[in-house]
Amino acid sequence: MRNITIQDMQDYLYQKYKGVVTSEGLFMKLVEEIGEVAEAFNQLNGRKSGSSTSLEKELADVIHYVLAIASVNNIDMTSIILEKDKEAAIKYGHKKNLEEFISKK
Repeated sequence: MRNITIQDMQDYLYQKYKGVVTSEGLFMKLVEEIGEVAEAFNQLNGRKSGSSTSLEKELADVIHYVLAIASVNNIDMTSIILEKDKEAAIKYGHKKNLEEFISKK
């Protein structure tokens, strides 16, 4: 399978959710998934027993709903991630930012 981009995922999620669910509904699913990430950490660290929760799958669900919310609100996450990373690199004195890292790969 080929690599997917953030834009691929956003295009797919826009088609899947636009006009079908609200941003608030997607946000509630995101909160639910974040709770499941917490549950996975609790299980991994021995603070909670029970049926095994997959950290990998729960993190994938979090990304799914973050990108879904962005998609139905016409937010280009690729652009905003690069922009925010540049701001953080300047603010925290990092030697390079994400865009520079990608361009040198």
